[in-house]
Amino acid sequence: MPPAKKRARSYDPARTRTAVLAQFENVRQAVRTLDAHHLALPTRLDDWTVRDLLAHLALTVGSVSRALERDEPAKPGPALPGHPAAAIVHTGAVAEDARALAEATPDLGALLTRTAQDLARDLDAAPPTRVLALPSGAMSLTDHLVTLTVELVVHADDLGAAVPGLDVPHDRQALATCTRLLADTLAAKAPGGSTEVRVPPYAVVQCVAGPRHTRGTPPNVVETDPLTWIRLATGRTAWQDAVADAEVRASGERADLGPYLPLTT
Repeated sequence: MPPAKKRARSYDPARTRTAVLAQFENVRQAVRTLDAHHLALPTRLDDWTVRDLLAHLALTVGSVSRALERDEPAKPGPALPGHPAAAIVHTGAVAEDARALAEATPDLGALLTRTAQDLARDLDAAPPTRVLALPSGAMSLTDHLVTLTVELVVHADDLGAAVPGLDVPHDRQALATCTRLLADTLAAKAPGGSTEVRVPPYAVVQCVAGPRHTRGTPPNVVETDPLTWIRLATGRTAWQDAVADAEVRASGERADLGPYLPLTT
């Protein structure tokens, strides 16, 4: 008999909405004091500057308001975690749009403030089941907000890495949601039950084809902290480097996740 199909993880609409608003506010507050020198600093995203990255975040968060202005599609597309936004892949078109907005916007702080206000207003008016027509396909409002936690958490970390001394706090619920979505994306990319991946305190998933673990201590275990996992999943940290630096504990012959990372599509 084939194994029972796993139920998709559900996300609480109210908590997800609050997490997105809180994490975007964390970013907005953290970058208020950045000057022209800081905004011109390079990031770890190819040739993006801090200014480009902030413009990208304004565009990404603003996608909710823009989508709510369009007609509602008949039904949503594939459910999470198969959505490509989970991989944080930046296409040439995305980079071009971000740079164009950055060049046209002298006051990025004001842009971020307007974007935050528009988002809060529009989320108050829209039901969580509202279906959005997005460039990547139709998606429910709640599912889209889940993918936004990934964008916001990952890019908060990118900003902290780019600007010396900049602290961009991670909202706990946003960090949890991002961690869980990326863990579920791994399980979908490498289906199986031979390896247990633990990211305490937020996620545990079974993945990788092979003999399935049923009881006791799994023979193949990978464990790491949330931020290390997020950096691995999105290509900010290489698997072999994280293992060598003891940021990941991996035991068992099927505990090498290197072939499956990053979780790009």
